[in-house]
Amino acid sequence: MQQEFSRKAKIRSAWIVALCLAGCPVLASAETIKAQLSTAPNVPPPITRTKPATVVVNMEAKEYVGTIAEGKQYKFWSFNGTVPGPMIRVRVGDTVQIHLTNSKDSSESHNIDFHAVNGPGGGAVKLNTEPGEKTGLSFKAINPGLYVYHCATASPSIPAHIANGMYGMVLVEPEGGLPPVDKEFYLLQSDFYTKEGKGGVLEYDEEKGLAEHPTYVVFNGMKGSLLKNPLKAKVGDKIRIFFGNAGPNLVSSWHIIGEIFDKVWSEGSLTTPPLENVQTTLVPAAGSSVVEFTVEVPGTYISVDHSIFRIAKGALGLLKVEGKKNPDIYKGM
Repeated sequence: MQQEFSRKAKIRSAWIVALCLAGCPVLASAETIKAQLSTAPNVPPPITRTKPATVVVNMEAKEYVGTIAEGKQYKFWSFNGTVPGPMIRVRVGDTVQIHLTNSKDSSESHNIDFHAVNGPGGGAVKLNTEPGEKTGLSFKAINPGLYVYHCATASPSIPAHIANGMYGMVLVEPEGGLPPVDKEFYLLQSDFYTKEGKGGVLEYDEEKGLAEHPTYVVFNGMKGSLLKNPLKAKVGDKIRIFFGNAGPNLVSSWHIIGEIFDKVWSEGSLTTPPLENVQTTLVPAAGSSVVEFTVEVPGTYISVDHSIFRIAKGALGLLKVEGKKNPDIYKGM
């Protein structure tokens, strides 16, 4: 009888193992994928998978000389060699693995404070990386929304790292994803504080930063970046813009002249009902906003920080819309 019981127990155990191997959630391991990063104004493609995954994100802290305004060069500090840094797109429930390399040519230690992280320093304490070194961080994306990330190294100061260009955005899609649209864009406003440096290259001015008197207020890291390369759409397109403000000091009064935002998810919250029919959205330093609107009329639309004198400092961009005229909505008399 004992042998019969033992035989039945073994059969039962075999069935349990077989069922688990076929799809038991306890034993099933999440898919591991490499993140598709994008540089502004481009956005990574929407997430189509329905289950959480382990998403690997490779980042590099890199200092370089680049154009900040026509005829003006600046010593930027960046992530992945662009200002702003890349946009990262994941879904709620994903495990995000950050691999940060600090270029051996860097003059400073760098790290990343992810506002999408629940944990001390937003991960910065785990990512302090000396020149030529590598560090890593794993976190679970448990709060959907649009979040800023930035360097938060104390040497020479946290504001200096942000003011020099070390920031970007993370989108954590909610369960079920976002509704499809025709166009998505990534815009990030920031303010720069400069003085003349060696060899005609501008450098960071701490005194201007403390006084909150920026030399430049720009979209996507450069004065005129969206003038030479405007955003483009067609009449009837439904557009979604992921807008952030890296600061480090100013609050943005973001507005598109000639358009009304049909929906605004203020503060980057994607799980609260959106505001509707909004003319201007207020975005604090280290904050964000997601907007949607449909363009009904062709022409050139101007994106501004409606603290309007900032246009002269660079807070100006274009959206060019092609298509048939729509006199029922807009015409001269």
